[in-house]
Amino acid sequence: MKKNLGSLDRILRLSFAVIVAILYWQGFIGGTLAIVLGIVGIVLAATSFISYCPIYGVLGIRSILKKVSAGK
Repeated sequence: MKKNLGSLDRILRLSFAVIVAILYWQGFIGGTLAIVLGIVGIVLAATSFISYCPIYGVLGIRSILKKVSAGK
């Protein structure tokens, strides 16, 4: 697996997962909505930790910026 998630993408995915968890624990979401958002949050957090998104891989998307080296 070659990494295909950049730093900003990883931060946004993890932030979403944390926000969903907080909303659930505070009682703002519940029932089916909590289950669906919880599953999405877990998937996004997992992809954030491994820096790889299978959907990005299939679509050929990479959010990692290429490092530009200074030419001489």
